[in-house]
Amino acid sequence: MHPHVVWVYRGDLTEKMDAATFLVPTQELRNSGWTVTLIVAGDPRQKKIRGVEVLHIPSPNIFLLRQIIFHLRLLRALYRQRDNIDILLFHEASSPWLFIFRILLGLVGKKDLLFVMDTRTLPMEPEDRSTWKDRFRGIFSIQMNNLGNLFFDGRTTITRRMAESLHVPPDKLWGVWPSGVDLDLFSSVAKERNFPDAGEPINIIYIGSMQFERNLLTLSKAVSQANADGHIFTLTIIGDGNARPEIEKYVEEFGKHVHIFPPVPHVEIPVWLAKAHIGALPFPDEEKFRVSSPIKLFEYLAAGLPILATRIVCHTDVINRDGISFWANSADQEGLYDALLQIKEHREDLAVMGNNAADLAKLWTWKASANKLKQALENGYRRSMNEKEKK
Repeated sequence: MHPHVVWVYRGDLTEKMDAATFLVPTQELRNSGWTVTLIVAGDPRQKKIRGVEVLHIPSPNIFLLRQIIFHLRLLRALYRQRDNIDILLFHEASSPWLFIFRILLGLVGKKDLLFVMDTRTLPMEPEDRSTWKDRFRGIFSIQMNNLGNLFFDGRTTITRRMAESLHVPPDKLWGVWPSGVDLDLFSSVAKERNFPDAGEPINIIYIGSMQFERNLLTLSKAVSQANADGHIFTLTIIGDGNARPEIEKYVEEFGKHVHIFPPVPHVEIPVWLAKAHIGALPFPDEEKFRVSSPIKLFEYLAAGLPILATRIVCHTDVINRDGISFWANSADQEGLYDALLQIKEHREDLAVMGNNAADLAKLWTWKASANKLKQALENGYRRSMNEKEKK
């Protein structure tokens, strides 16, 4: 009999672009016979998100206060069901609350519930642009990682490089499960795409966070430079973030070939990818990106898009074959401009490269990722039970 897993996510998944990270593995685990309760913030009257049953806990939309109220309500719900839960899976934001809950359970004599912290990202904001909230989140993340390494039963991470970066003890690492893609949602896009003929613009697309560290302003400048030199490109950026005002100002003054749009619902992303010819990932070679597993990479691949990417390990670990990507050897304007020249020189190969990309995406589905999470939970649970029996 499989253990009962309660998976806690303290945010609202209804509009979250990477909601599949939680929804698809939950459903896949259930399809395999597991009992999984996915607890998220939101309206309790809403029982499902994208067809997946969830348990909503209401919280006010007030900074800090919403976290306090959500977690107090969460702890009350967990305490009532404490005898029916085998594994608590959660993320850094919930760690201090669940550490308190663990102490409480110890006081009432229940010590067989296992606490497993999952880590999907590192703090992103550079120090020279960070606000006090950003700095607080960074310090909090470091302390919660230390808490997880010392006092929780297990850890899971998005990549093995992430586990190494966080110095997760080998005996605490239950497993690694990367990001993935919903092939059913994205794979049909490739059939709708018409790659440009000679003389037509090549449309490069980026969909996601528009934070400073994502390097989108530099990519915009490289596209403008390429057009000034007679190479016809357009750049479509869809999203929001703290770099948006600066990029919009640049576009207004210099970037007539760059087009910015607000975030779109996840189900609409394939429509935008169908209009594009290249998917862009211009991230710099920094630790927070090296250890990541970017969802957009897999969505671009599944949509049959050749990739323009910086040559960093989070990209090269996935794209490990030729005929799929155009590599920028650096994340500065010169490196990205050189990658654009590669695209121009090989524009007649774009359709074949798109087919290669779609083929690679079949190895990186959310179902495959969910299976890795399932293996991590199975192995970690079995190991923990064996250790408790020896004691």
